[in-house]
Amino acid sequence: MTRIPSSRGSSDAPLSAEEWLARLLSPDSGAHDSEVFERWRVADPEHAAAYAEAERIHRNAAQLSDDPLLRAAARAARLDTARQRSLRQRRGWLLAVGIAASVLLTIGLILHGGGAAAATQHYANAIGLPQTVRLADGTRLRLDAESAVTVRLGAMQRVATLEHGRVEFAVAHDPQRPFLVHAAGTTIRDIGTVFQVSRDREGVTVGLLKGKVAVSGRSGDQPWTSELQPAQQLHIDTRGVAGAIAPLDLASAQGWTQGELAFRDRRLGDLLDEMNRYSNTQLRLGDPSLAALQVSGSFHAGDQDGLAKALARGWQLRVVHTAANELTLLPAGTERQR
Repeated sequence: MTRIPSSRGSSDAPLSAEEWLARLLSPDSGAHDSEVFERWRVADPEHAAAYAEAERIHRNAAQLSDDPLLRAAARAARLDTARQRSLRQRRGWLLAVGIAASVLLTIGLILHGGGAAAATQHYANAIGLPQTVRLADGTRLRLDAESAVTVRLGAMQRVATLEHGRVEFAVAHDPQRPFLVHAAGTTIRDIGTVFQVSRDREGVTVGLLKGKVAVSGRSGDQPWTSELQPAQQLHIDTRGVAGAIAPLDLASAQGWTQGELAFRDRRLGDLLDEMNRYSNTQLRLGDPSLAALQVSGSFHAGDQDGLAKALARGWQLRVVHTAANELTLLPAGTERQR
C-alpha cells in the first residue's frame, strides 16, 4: 500500500489506492477529488499500479455479485458496516467496500475454482536487432537493442513500465482498459495508437506515429499534461520538465523498427554509440577530434563493416582492425594505431 502526504490538509483525506477508490466511488466525490487523485496517480508509477489493482479487485467483486451465496455475504458485510455508524462517513464507506470485496472474492474463489491475478511480464532485448513481443491482449511491442519493459495486463488497466531503452507500442483497442506507459515519472495514456517511448540518461522522449496520446508528468510540484498528434514528439528532461512539442522525424522513427537507422547531421561519436548497440563488433575512434564530424545517411543496424566502408568513402576515413571484434576509424593519412 503506497501512501503520500495528503494535499487536502485533512486527517481523513485519502492516502492509499484503496482509499482513493472508495472516495471516487462515493456519491459526494467531486471535481476537486479527481484533480487531487490525478496528481497522486502521476506522482509515482507505483501509485498507478496500486490503484489498478484496487480497481481490479472491486470489478471482480461486482462481477461475482449475482451469486446467491455471494449476495448473502455482501448483506452480512453491510450489516457489519452498519454497526460501525459511529465512525465518520468516509470510514464507513471504505469499510463497506473493503469487507464486501474481500468476502465476495474469497467465496468466489472457493465456488468457481480460483481466479488468476493480472500477470506481470518482463521483456528485455540485449545487443542486436529490434525484437517483437505480442501481448495477450493483441498489443505489439517492438523492443530496440538494450531495452527492457515490464507489462501488467489488469482487468481495469494495462500498464507498461519502460526501464531503459526504446520501445514502440502498437496498442490493441480496448476502451474498457486504457493502456498506460510509465517512464521515469512520465505517464503516457493511450487509446489504441502506435507510439514510441525512449528513456536514456537525458530523459524521456515520446513520439506518436498514429492515433492520439496524452502525456503527463510533474515538474517540481506542478503537474502538466500534453496531447500529441501524429508525427509529433515531446521530450521530458530528467527534472520532469517537458519541452515544446516538436515534429517527429518519421523516417528515423519508422526505420529503426525495421533495422534501418537514418541519421541527419549527427555527430559521428553519437552515430557510433547508436550503431554499437546492435553488434558485438564495436566501432572506435582513433582520433577524438573525429567525434564532432557531421554525418548523414541511412545504415543497416548491426552492419559495422558497411558503415565503416561508407565512412571511408564519403568522409575519407581510414578503417583498421585493432582487435577481433573492433574496428578503429582514423583520419586519412595517419599511421595504423594499436
